[in-house]
Amino acid sequence: MTMKQLNPDYPGFRGSSPPEAVSSREALQTVTCSQCGRKRNVPTNVAAEHSEDYICATCQEEAVEEASNEPTAGEGDETALENDVGIPKQI
Repeated sequence: MTMKQLNPDYPGFRGSSPPEAVSSREALQTVTCSQCGRKRNVPTNVAAEHSEDYICATCQEEAVEEASNEPTAGEGDETALENDVGIPKQI
């Protein structure tokens, strides 16, 4: 404030550009995640496309983690084959 009183042309810490140029953020809209039910702010174009089936990033990451932790075909299965020849494992 003192700087502005001493120098009326002082632009301040926000710079000399008009406020419209600084605020170039994308418009956001609130959408509820279809899995966890949390409200998320997403870009308007995403909200228009996925208003009913939107899945937030947290739920998407959890789904990827769960998929990577699932056993592959044959793991934990007593009928899994020991080798490619077709000899069953002895359990």
